[in-house]
Amino acid sequence: MLAVIGAAIAPGIAILSYFYLRDNLEPEPISLVTRSFLFGVLLVFPVMVLQYIMQNEWNWQNELFASIFQSAVVEEFFKWMVIYFAVYKHVEFDEPYDGIVYAVAVSLGFATLENLFYLVLNGVDIAFWRALLPVSGHALFGVWMGFYLGKAKFSGAHRLELRRLWMSLCLPIGLHALYNAIFLTTEYWFWLIVPFMLLLWWQALKKVKRAHDFGSKTLTSRPQ
Repeated sequence: MLAVIGAAIAPGIAILSYFYLRDNLEPEPISLVTRSFLFGVLLVFPVMVLQYIMQNEWNWQNELFASIFQSAVVEEFFKWMVIYFAVYKHVEFDEPYDGIVYAVAVSLGFATLENLFYLVLNGVDIAFWRALLPVSGHALFGVWMGFYLGKAKFSGAHRLELRRLWMSLCLPIGLHALYNAIFLTTEYWFWLIVPFMLLLWWQALKKVKRAHDFGSKTLTSRPQ
């Protein structure tokens, strides 16, 4: 059992550590990052209940649409809500890259408990693929969410802030939906998911750099 728990938790902690250590401007308090991670863990339970109700009580006509809505829309929406209400207006959210840190923390908290459930039911044989695909996927969707949350908070104009907040929700939902669709629509999913994940990592690293560049300008423009 300890091996299963270790295999389930390690990928999330490793990926979160990577993005946290990339914050070279004003690193966030470990306590707040940990709290965000735990919020993501707790979020699994209401999401699972809602998904169970939707799956068993709603009369879905299209299996692909049902899967995408229950997974991509529900999961990304609730993660976004947690970040917005728990962190977005917090005093420690004081530079654009912080959005990435907190969104990745919530996303990986969610992915880690979800991963633990999968490994308990299916064994550690799938741990490697779970780390590469679902756990990494949640983190990368979180990068997109956090990037636009960071830009939204420091937009300087209400209308621009609203537009970026909308993007911070819709883009992760779209990417998550595409991720699900790859698995559900073709038996050759491996040949599509590999370039898709590589593209997500490439874009995520670009967004990390852009958030840092934007953060540097934000910090230097503050009154001393």
